[in-house]
Amino acid sequence: MEHNEPVGDSARVAGVGRLFGVGLGPGDPELITVKAARLIGEADVIAYHAARHGRSIARSIARPYLKEGQIEELLLYPLTTETTDHPGGYQGALDDFYVECAARLAAHLDAGRTVVVLSEGDPLFYGSYMHMHKRLAHRYPTEVVPGVTSISGASAVLGRPLVERDETLTVLPGTLPGEVLAEKLRATDSAAVLKLGRTFEKVRDALAEAGRLDDAWYVERATMDAQRVAPLKDVDPEGVPYFSLALLPSPAEHTFVPEKPAGPGPGEVVVVGLGPAGRPWLTPEAQEALAAATDLVGYGPYVDRVQPNPRQRRHRTDNRVEAERARHALEMARDGARVAVVSSGDPGVFAMASAVLEAASDFPDVPVRVVPGLTAAQAVASKAGAPLGHDYCVLSLSDLLKPWEVVAERLSAAARADLVLALYNPASRSRTWQVGAARDLLLEHRAPGTPVVIGRDVGGPRESITVTTLADLDPADVDMRCLLIIGSSTTRVSESGAVYTPRRYPA
Repeated sequence: MEHNEPVGDSARVAGVGRLFGVGLGPGDPELITVKAARLIGEADVIAYHAARHGRSIARSIARPYLKEGQIEELLLYPLTTETTDHPGGYQGALDDFYVECAARLAAHLDAGRTVVVLSEGDPLFYGSYMHMHKRLAHRYPTEVVPGVTSISGASAVLGRPLVERDETLTVLPGTLPGEVLAEKLRATDSAAVLKLGRTFEKVRDALAEAGRLDDAWYVERATMDAQRVAPLKDVDPEGVPYFSLALLPSPAEHTFVPEKPAGPGPGEVVVVGLGPAGRPWLTPEAQEALAAATDLVGYGPYVDRVQPNPRQRRHRTDNRVEAERARHALEMARDGARVAVVSSGDPGVFAMASAVLEAASDFPDVPVRVVPGLTAAQAVASKAGAPLGHDYCVLSLSDLLKPWEVVAERLSAAARADLVLALYNPASRSRTWQVGAARDLLLEHRAPGTPVVIGRDVGGPRESITVTTLADLDPADVDMRCLLIIGSSTTRVSESGAVYTPRRYPA
């Protein structure tokens, strides 16, 4: 049974070393995984296979990650395709070789050394490492680190998809009989044929017999400096190396989808709530809408909260031109743009959604949708505790778009109804008296000790939450960056300082 427990650095377990089969990817050293690079650098012993000439492709890929003083075990194949006088024949000679290699690695493992066996591509995908794995993994703590396969590398350098939708991919060794290759190539959508070298002509003939030769590509040493890509039918069989493959990419690649012309026609306006502050307060739906936009429209500081993207146009405006901003967004969408109109908090709460929908009556062919955001009231309430735990009312103290008499009447009505109040836009540079006037109105119906929460810049770098009482509410402590929550008769402050409104109301 294999031991596949998690492995840290070159740790030992009861004096026994660890075995790692490490995939190196298709050839480019930068395609080695971070984990593989770390393990190679930490290993006591680096083992790798090579043909009789002694040059190891695996070692050349891993060379940038090797460290001075590491023990290297060259596992030199006794033969490749030549004949042998071994009594067990070709396979018998290889079996004895693998037994000997396993014994050499076991000696290091028994001594407590960490052994990394290098493998081009993926260790368990036609890899030499698997022969060590079969003989050692049941005896020592072992982990296999996958690598990018030669097929993935070849597809990438070719720039052709392997499979799409419901297509099938067949992986074949070129050592199969020609008639078997042809039969399997006829029956699949896409295919990769590995182990070319001396099998190249047989593979080419099988592709021709299957009627697939014109679609086949030849990829040699994918991702390496000596990389070569060509139509397979044009390749000279002389000199085709083992480290190459034949690829039949996705048939759907031959059906090109023409690019949609960017002509006139309605795009879309999405009114997006950014929440009260940065990215952690942004919903996935809002993130998706922002990512799909070609144009961003909004009050300058809100647009600045969206991460810049050079393909997007940004239209920053003043805070007092909501109608003009809405029409500009709709005009761009009418001409084909995908416009995101951004608002702080929720766009439907004292923000841009109503302005856009009002203007949209003049643009009946432009789709408009609203993506909600976390409101400032919810954000402040969450930081204070649960002051909105029962019925509550949301009001704006701004009298720029409605008379103060209306604001005062609504404040009094909400106070008489014993509702918790969330007060937006409590003050600004030009509006300094409304907070005091609202406090005095509420004190006609609320006890002086009613809890009040002042939330400033919630989610931002200068966030603060202040809990006071209605009688002690000082207008000087409130500015445009604040939101006020005025408790009801049942709102309480716990010993820990949390403000909450019980869900039960006294009969």
